Amino acid sequence: MKAKKAIKRLSKVESILSNVIDQFSASDNGLRELLDSAKTSIVRAKKSVGLQESSKAAKKPPATADKSQRTRLSAEGRRNISIAAKKRWALAKRKGMNAVTGRKLKNTA
Repeated sequence: MKAKKAIKRLSKVESILSNVIDQFSASDNGLRELLDSAKTSIVRAKKSVGLQESSKAAKKPPATADKSQRTRLSAEGRRNISIAAKKRWALAKRKGMNAVTGRKLKNTA
């Protein structure tokens, strides 16, 4: 169990015990003392779990890459992409397919 979850559960138990202790009458000292000792042991457990949590080495944050400038597409690269797209479209047209969707073309005539 993780330390944070354990502390949360121990806090709930401590609050419940406090409510029970407050509701008991002062005349029944034996039972009240027993509940008080249980509460103190829960407080000690919370402290020890808190110490374990704080003694763990803190994780290093992930290293962030230096933000580089965005490279722009050169005119030659843009031209090459255009030529390649035209070749794909021509090939698809010869096969009777739509270049974008890959579906067969329908005859509308």
